[in-house]
Amino acid sequence: MYYIYLLRCQNNSLYTGITTDVTRRLQEHQKGKKGAKYTRIYTPLKMEAIWKCETRSLALKLEYQLKQLPKVKKENLIKNETLFKEIFEKKVNIENYYRLK
Repeated sequence: MYYIYLLRCQNNSLYTGITTDVTRRLQEHQKGKKGAKYTRIYTPLKMEAIWKCETRSLALKLEYQLKQLPKVKKENLIKNETLFKEIFEKKVNIENYYRLK
């Protein structure tokens, strides 16, 4: 199982990533040792959204699509679950994704 997540960083930016273990990955980002270069500079404060995905391939596709969105749309995705389907249904097989948070 793979998870796609949005982190809120100290500069109020949103970082997008994928993992197989959300708790471990958040701790890695916060400790700054195995986290991404970006999250070593801008410490993550909290997990804003998490989606579960059945395959790595689909998780990577969704991660890419999320990274292409402007911050305003990412903020709207956090607030509005139905927007997710509207944005991604033509781009990825969203039937295999489930919002967890």
